[in-house]
Amino acid sequence: MHSEDSGPDPRQPSGPALSGVDLARVALRAAKEQARERGEQVRQKKESKRRGLRSGARADGRDPVPLGAAMRQLITERGWEAPAAVGGVMGRWPQIVGPEIAAHCAPEHYSEESCELSVRCDSTAWATQLRLLAPQLVARLNKELGHGTVKVIKVQGPAGPPRSYGRLRAPGSRGPRDTWG
Repeated sequence: MHSEDSGPDPRQPSGPALSGVDLARVALRAAKEQARERGEQVRQKKESKRRGLRSGARADGRDPVPLGAAMRQLITERGWEAPAAVGGVMGRWPQIVGPEIAAHCAPEHYSEESCELSVRCDSTAWATQLRLLAPQLVARLNKELGHGTVKVIKVQGPAGPPRSYGRLRAPGSRGPRDTWG
C-alpha cells in the first residue's frame, strides 16, 4: 500500500501505539489536510463564480471608509464646498466674530449666487455698528472660508412686531418706529 519513498502515513501510526498528545497531533494534522483540500475546492468554485469581486489585501472601492472621509468625498462630488463651509461658519459664528458681536448679531442666510451673507441684528444701533465693521468681517470670513466666498454682508435690523389689525388700532398708524427697522 505504501511505497518506501513516501514515508509513513500520518493517519496510520507505525511503530508503538500512539496515545495522548501524540494521537491528538496526528488527528489534528489529518483534519487540517482534509480541510485544506476541501477549502481549495470551495475557494476555486467561488473564484470561478465571482472572479474579480473579492476584496483582498489591497484596497478597492468596496472597502469600508471612515464617516468623515465619506462625507468629504460626497461634498466634493456634489460641489457643496462653499455651502458646507458657510454652514460651518454659522455654527462657529461666536468664534469668528467674537462673543460681543455674536451676542447681538446672528447670520441668517447665505446666497451662493451673489456670495452674500445676511446677518440680523437685535437693534438698529448694532445694525449700524455691523455695517461699519462689514469690510473687516468680510476679510475675516474669507480667511476662514477661502477667498471670494463672501463678498457682501447684508445687515438687517431687528424684525418689528407683527402688525395687528383690529378694533383697538388707530386708523393709519404705522406702529412703533423708534427702534425697529
